[in-house]
Amino acid sequence: MSAMEDEELEFADDLEAILHLTPEVQLAIEQVFPSQGPLDRADFNAVEYINTLFPTEQSLANIDDVVNKIRLKIRRLDDNIRTVVRGQTNVGQDGRQALEEAQKSIQQLFGKIKDIKDKAEKSEQMVKEITRDIKQLDHAKRHLTTSITTLNHLHMLAGGVDSLEAMTRRRQYGEVANLLQGVVNVLEHFHKYMSIPQIRQLSERVKAAQSELGTQILADFEEAFPAQGSKRPGGPSNVLRDACLVANVLDPRIKQEIMKKFIRQHLSEYLLLFQENQDVAWLDRIDRRYAWIKRQLVDYEEKYGRMFPAEWCMTERIAVEFCHITRAELSRIMRTRVREIEVKLLLFAIQRTTNFEGLLAKRFSGCTLSDGPGQKQQVDTPLEPTNPFLEDEPGDDCSLEKEEELDRPKKPKAPR
Repeated sequence: MSAMEDEELEFADDLEAILHLTPEVQLAIEQVFPSQGPLDRADFNAVEYINTLFPTEQSLANIDDVVNKIRLKIRRLDDNIRTVVRGQTNVGQDGRQALEEAQKSIQQLFGKIKDIKDKAEKSEQMVKEITRDIKQLDHAKRHLTTSITTLNHLHMLAGGVDSLEAMTRRRQYGEVANLLQGVVNVLEHFHKYMSIPQIRQLSERVKAAQSELGTQILADFEEAFPAQGSKRPGGPSNVLRDACLVANVLDPRIKQEIMKKFIRQHLSEYLLLFQENQDVAWLDRIDRRYAWIKRQLVDYEEKYGRMFPAEWCMTERIAVEFCHITRAELSRIMRTRVREIEVKLLLFAIQRTTNFEGLLAKRFSGCTLSDGPGQKQQVDTPLEPTNPFLEDEPGDDCSLEKEEELDRPKKPKAPR
């Protein structure tokens, strides 16, 4: 065998090795380029194909035509391959050109992104400036609202102080009660502005008006209920009733002083009638004392019940002060006339006192015992408490919490 034939066999073997494809690749090729030709089959056999073309010896006569057709087909395949190869060359160039264009597009895209980012930063800065302006406007609005409110309060305070002083001089206590409470409430808004001379001056005028009202109201009550008066007025006074409403707004000491003066004046007759040297002061006529206070309480309800506010519980305060005075008076007279005390007399006094205690327990709740005018007269070592004021009765004029009842010191008992 010649060398050329050996090379052709080696080339054929190499070509066959190259053209031997895996089943997966072959299946993919068939799906992309479907063909029914025998030359395109994976199991192509040249001998079988030749036998198909020349099944008999007679068919060998047209072998030249078959060879010419195959050569023509080979040339066409070569042309197609050449075209494809050239096309691939152009594709490479087109690819490089497309890559360059893509790179240019990417650069342009980066430029546009940078422009967008710059614009976004400018927009963010603009938004910050707008937000800062909005905050400043919001603070300005808040300060303006506060200023307007403060000016309104200042106008109300200045006008209220002028009206308060004028009404005080005219003793228009009904109008003063509502106005004074409003002025005090408005003045609370100016506590942090007391360093301003005008505000401090208005505050001092309000305090002066309150002091003047307190002095004036006490003087009115002293005139209406003199401590040594021989005769009390025949009925309540509308001026004094309104003055009590003003006293509720003033210093609590004014209210306490009014109650103290009235109760003292209301019980002044009792101290005169039942002096130690009077016959009715002894134990055998102890029921006279209780009858007297009953009449006085009825008289108070008829004449002065509507003059004092209901929350002052003046009826109960009068009764409590009566009990304090009676206890002190009886203690003193019993020490003086201790030799005259007999068991029968003592039992009689105890029975009448117990009945009176029961009446007081049903009528009052004892809510005033913690601040009653006569509480200071308690004895140092009281007996076991039997005072009816220790009991809470539903429906009474005043109420007392159980906790306060337990924590309160022992109350002075009704006279025994």
